[in-house]
Amino acid sequence: MTTSGNPNIQWSDLFVSELAACGLQAVCVAPGSRSTPLTLAFARHPDIKLYLHLDERCAAFFALGLAMATERPVALVCTSGTAAAEFFGAIIEARQSHIPLLVLTADRPHEVRYSGANQTIDQVKLYGDQVLWSFDAAIPQANAPALALRAHKTLAARAYGIADGVVKGPVHLNFPFRQPLEPTAPPLPSITPLAQPAVQMARGTIAPTAHQIDELAAIIAQYARGLIVCGPGCPGGDFPQQVAKLALTTGYPLVTDPLSGVRFGAPVASGLVLGGYEAYLQGGKAAWEPPEVVIRFGAVPTAKWLNSYLTSSAPPHFIHIRDNGVWADDSHLVNHFLQADAALVCAALVAQVAPRTLSSWATQIQTTEATCQQLTRTYCQANFFDGAIVAAVVEALPPGARLLIGNSLPVRHLDQFGTPTTRPITVFGNRGASGIDGVTSTALGVAAASDAPLVLITGDIAFYHDMNGLLAIRQQALRNVTIVLLNNNGGGIFRRLPVAKFEPDFTPLFLTPHDLDFTHAAQLYGLRYVCTQDRATFTTTFQQSVNDHTPTVIEVQTDGVQDLHHQQTISTLAQAAIQATNPVITKKEQL
Repeated sequence: MTTSGNPNIQWSDLFVSELAACGLQAVCVAPGSRSTPLTLAFARHPDIKLYLHLDERCAAFFALGLAMATERPVALVCTSGTAAAEFFGAIIEARQSHIPLLVLTADRPHEVRYSGANQTIDQVKLYGDQVLWSFDAAIPQANAPALALRAHKTLAARAYGIADGVVKGPVHLNFPFRQPLEPTAPPLPSITPLAQPAVQMARGTIAPTAHQIDELAAIIAQYARGLIVCGPGCPGGDFPQQVAKLALTTGYPLVTDPLSGVRFGAPVASGLVLGGYEAYLQGGKAAWEPPEVVIRFGAVPTAKWLNSYLTSSAPPHFIHIRDNGVWADDSHLVNHFLQADAALVCAALVAQVAPRTLSSWATQIQTTEATCQQLTRTYCQANFFDGAIVAAVVEALPPGARLLIGNSLPVRHLDQFGTPTTRPITVFGNRGASGIDGVTSTALGVAAASDAPLVLITGDIAFYHDMNGLLAIRQQALRNVTIVLLNNNGGGIFRRLPVAKFEPDFTPLFLTPHDLDFTHAAQLYGLRYVCTQDRATFTTTFQQSVNDHTPTVIEVQTDGVQDLHHQQTISTLAQAAIQATNPVITKKEQL
């Protein structure tokens, strides 16, 4: 501990030292007075990188992106009052997406709570059930008993361990500080790193039992018509390789959400990887008999028609395998849930299940996928619209690049137009709560995690919503950022909903055209800006930005009506192609 004589400084140094010993490497700080002890402690620790943000909401989403990309906890610090409330949106997303955050809010001491004191609100359990754990820390005191100091160190280790547990997510610690908040004898030396934390929090891997594998293997052996569905947030590591091997062994087509970590970069299992399903599963129907088995990993898929198809199929064996044991089945189709390490389950099944050649059912799906992908590629080459732009970005991304895809239309375009590839691309998105707030800041947090190129594809409403976040590009010296701004002048996603038929209310209340010129936003934050409306200019500008590491906003002004028309046209063409190759579709096959 320090010898400043101020218990606030001493206790903060002790707490930060413990977090660093546990493995914390980054903190995002929003400046304020009451949080001075924590801010100074983090700034003085040599093993923790501090990212300063002027806007608390931007800080929180930046931390979310950084934790998402590094797969380890990131700390957040703010002062008392409404500053803590600004963290809430990112905390909700972290809770829903299982992203580890340590939310550290400074607070006024107990004696001034509920007294009308300035900048004082009730911060105890402020975030309710949106955090995994919440704790109101003790007020630092001089000459504290040894038990109090041990409890303070243990608090750091427990908070880090819970945030990074089997079910990852945000943890909230509230720190009341009495004045003085500053050290009494500046300047203070750097904090000496600890050799190890007070408590080493460890967890094992949940392996499937032999009986569990026997049960699953027996189901697979009995039924040839099966699908493997990889939703958002599937495990990383060895899982993509193991699930691809499982698809090859079982002959089950592999349905891959763009946020699954399996569609891009994983070994393509002899064409079994599916990515065009939103076009050929229109209405939730397919030109083949329903599956008898569905094995699902990760969260609920993004695709509307895929989910509709699975619901209408209602297979007798719907198996969900998830490492963290969190339920994710809004249609309530799952009848076999297994909490175990997904990669180990796949590997064990591959070792036990007899390899199966492709059935005519799987071949029919495979042929439909290939036909749809070729049709989509040809159409996108001939037409320049939002979906074609997303397809062009995926095609042009270099190996190792990272893509953060915005919510509403962008993620749906990626789902329909992002062709599966073995080229390693890591895709991120805020699909836990699927909000448009903080998309830019999240992307910049991902960008800060490494020097690899980061591309953000975002819509105009989401971009407007988080323009404050652009300051981080300069403050954090981020050079690897390309922002593709799809500007269709409003909330284009609403054109896909029944409310679009209700004019004159639809346009002003739902579409909300804004007529903003984003040139000035780019200029304000010192970013290179290019506006393009054709494929050649877009492709040249995009490749230049990715290659020369100059932060760039590429705005593509598109027509929302035409974009919807193109999307619907591709689906119509895909359905026609399917009808041509499968002229006889029985009622049973459409169920």
